[in-house]
Amino acid sequence: MTGLGRLLMLAGAVLFVLGVLLQFTKLGRLPGDIVIKRENATFYFPIVTSIVASIVLSLIFYVIGKWR
Repeated sequence: MTGLGRLLMLAGAVLFVLGVLLQFTKLGRLPGDIVIKRENATFYFPIVTSIVASIVLSLIFYVIGKWR
C-alpha cells in the first residue's frame, strides 16, 4: 500500500472517531459559543469550541514536532 493510501485511511479513521465523539458528547456546545435564535432561523458560531480545538491541535503538533 502506498503512503498516500495509508494517509487517507488514517485521516478517515480520525474523522470517524471525531464524528462519534461529537455525536455523543457536548463537545461542540461549550459555554461561550454564540447562539442567536429567531423565529425562522438559528445562527450558531462556536467561538469557544474553535479556541479549544486550536489549542489542542497546537499542542498535538508541537509534541509531534519535538518527537520527529
